[in-house]
Amino acid sequence: MKRQIIDTIEKYETIIIHRHIRPDPDAYGSQIGLKELILENYPDKKVFAAGEHEESLTYLAVPDVVARSLYKDALVIVTDTGNTERIDGEFYTEGALLMKIDHHPDADPYGDIKWVDTSASSTSEMIASLFEYAKKKNNWTLPVTSARLLFAGIVGDTGRFMFPSATVKTFDMASELIKYEFSREDLFAGMYEVDRKILHLQGYIYQNFEIDENGAAFIKLDKATLEKFNVTPIETSQLGGSLGEVKGIRAWAILIEEENQIRVRLRSKGPIINTLAAQFNGGGHPLASGASVYSWEEADVLIGKLQQLCK
Repeated sequence: MKRQIIDTIEKYETIIIHRHIRPDPDAYGSQIGLKELILENYPDKKVFAAGEHEESLTYLAVPDVVARSLYKDALVIVTDTGNTERIDGEFYTEGALLMKIDHHPDADPYGDIKWVDTSASSTSEMIASLFEYAKKKNNWTLPVTSARLLFAGIVGDTGRFMFPSATVKTFDMASELIKYEFSREDLFAGMYEVDRKILHLQGYIYQNFEIDENGAAFIKLDKATLEKFNVTPIETSQLGGSLGEVKGIRAWAILIEEENQIRVRLRSKGPIINTLAAQFNGGGHPLASGASVYSWEEADVLIGKLQQLCK
């Protein structure tokens, strides 16, 4: 598969890379890290990173503004996005070829070419492994900008290497990336600015979540609560695992009110939840998924189904 991906990249003059809406460090890391990697080894190509910018990730990078006309005859790559509903950008189908690179379960098998590896901690880890292969086969080199982004993506999706998804391979990849001369201190400082606000909101979650007798827990974070803690909906991406250490909880939902919807972060210690997420405009891993509902009444229906799942 890596050979096919490299051969395909070499065929196209213009390459446009997308990722998911509400981006996190792995979304930026895999998307823009891949962009910088391609430009390093094929400087004559035109490579763009598409999607709406998330201000809290400015410390990592800023995506490009990509005109619709550029999609004609272009290779379009989508990273870190399990289903088409979550792709950020409306023109991704207008290229000549569509490629999917992702570490989520392949519930929505879109793309002419697919590389899906659910054993990878992150899509950034997959891009790092693609580089390792291309270094041996095609003499690719990795720019510092790409190494920094890929490292950030791995750190973000593994919870600073604390999640079980961080394998020996993950640590091996990270150890190779930190050989490049970027400032980990500056990188973590950018992450800390978000962490500092999130810690205060976590305290509120621990004090106010609700749990039933079967271990199904939830908390609703409305706009007023987010404003009180000066946290944006996208910054709450770090909150998914917040209730994981609470004794008695088997599965939980953190519901975040956004402008036009309510984002639901689902996590579990046993019950399979990605099938539940799929019923509410979402998906993801069996024990870590996301969904979207459009009213607090619909949110209550989802909570009821989560409670049934835990029985």
